[in-house]
Amino acid sequence: MKIDFDSLQEIFSSIKKNKLRTFLTGFSVSWGIFMLILLLGAGTGIENGVKNEFKSKATNSIMVWRSYTSLPYKGMKPGRLITFVDDDYNELKNSLRHVDHITGSYYLGRSNSVAYKNESGSFQVISSHPDHRYLERTILINGRLINDIDIKMFRKVAAIGIHVKELLFKKESAIGKYIIIKGTPFKVVGVFTDESSERHLSMVYLPISTARKIFGGENKMQLLMFTTGNATVSESLKIEKFVRERLAKRHNFLPEDKKAIYIRNNLEQFKKYINLFAGIRIFIWIIGIGTIIAGIVGISNIMLITVKERTREIGIRKALGATPLSIISLVLIESILITIFSGYVGLVAGVFLIETVATWMPPVDFFSNPHVNIEVALGAIIILGSAGVLAGFIPARKAAGIKPVDALMEE
Repeated sequence: MKIDFDSLQEIFSSIKKNKLRTFLTGFSVSWGIFMLILLLGAGTGIENGVKNEFKSKATNSIMVWRSYTSLPYKGMKPGRLITFVDDDYNELKNSLRHVDHITGSYYLGRSNSVAYKNESGSFQVISSHPDHRYLERTILINGRLINDIDIKMFRKVAAIGIHVKELLFKKESAIGKYIIIKGTPFKVVGVFTDESSERHLSMVYLPISTARKIFGGENKMQLLMFTTGNATVSESLKIEKFVRERLAKRHNFLPEDKKAIYIRNNLEQFKKYINLFAGIRIFIWIIGIGTIIAGIVGISNIMLITVKERTREIGIRKALGATPLSIISLVLIESILITIFSGYVGLVAGVFLIETVATWMPPVDFFSNPHVNIEVALGAIIILGSAGVLAGFIPARKAAGIKPVDALMEE
C-alpha cells in the first residue's frame, strides 16, 4: 500500500468531518484492548501471588501431618492420635526411591521465650533434620544451618531468622553468641531469611535430636516432609498412596481413613494451579478478542458508511484513472489508522493502570506484582494491525468495485 501526503490529508479530512462517529467507534476498540490488558495484568498478579505461596515450600514436596483417626479399626475406637516416630522417618527415607530430601519436625510451639542478655521475644521454635532447609527453601545469610553432626552429637546449636536476630542482637553479630530458649542456652550458628514467607523470618531452628532430648519429645515428630525429585504428578500420587498405606500399617489405622493423617501433595496442587491459570489466560484472551471483534465490526460498518457517502467521489477518481488498488489503499489506511490509534490509547491506559496498582498497592496474599509482559504488548499491537486490515477489507473491496457510471448517477 502506498501512503503519500495527499492520501493522509484526505483520510484526516474524512475523520474530521465525522469526529463523533469516529470517536465512538474507536472507543470500542480502545475499551477492548484496555480490558484485555487489565484482565491479563490482574491474572498475572493473582498467578504471582499463588506462586509466592508455593515459593516457601519445594513445589515437588509432600507433607504428612499427624492427626486423629475417625474410623474404628481392629477393635480400636476412633479418636486415637497418630504420632510419628524415628522409625517412620527412617522407613520412608530408605524405601522411597524418588525421595532426594526428607525431614521430620518436632515443634516446641508457636510462642516460646527466646532471650539474649536483656533482650527477649516470643518466637516459634522448630527442631528438624538438616534437609529441612531444602523443603522450606531457607536462604542462609551468615554462618551455617543445622547439619548431620549436630544431630548425631546432640549439639545445643540454633539457626535463627533475620527478625529474631534484629530483635535480640540489633546491629551486633549473632554468630557464636548464646540465646536462652526455655531456660536452656543454645549457640547461634547461623542467620537465615526466606524470600516468600514473613512468618519464617521469626523462627528458630534446632537439631531435632537435641530438642527432643532436652524438652521431652522422646523420639516423636508431628510432621514428615520429603521431596519427590523429578517424579511426575501421577508418580507423586502413587508415592502419596504408598506413604499412606505404609503409615496405616505401622500405626494400625485404615488407609481409607483420610483424617488419621493429612497429606498435602504440593506438586499436585502446584500443577492444578498452573493448569487453572492457563485456562484463565485462554478465557481472558477470548473475552478480550471478543470485545475487540465487536470494535472491528463497528469500524467496518463506519467504513462502509464512509464508502457510501463518498461513492460519487470514488467514481470520479476511477473515471480519472485511479486504480482499484489506490482506492483499496485509501480505505484500508483509514481503517488501520483508526484501529491502531484507538487500540494504542487503550494499551497505554491499561499498562499505566496496571503499573500504578503494582507500585502503590500494599502486598496482599495471593496477589503480587501485576504486570503485562512485553510479549503480550507486542501481541496486542499485531492484533491491532490485523484488526485494522480486517475491518477495512470488506469496505475496501466494495469501494474498489464501484463503477464510475453508477457512481456518477448516485445522489
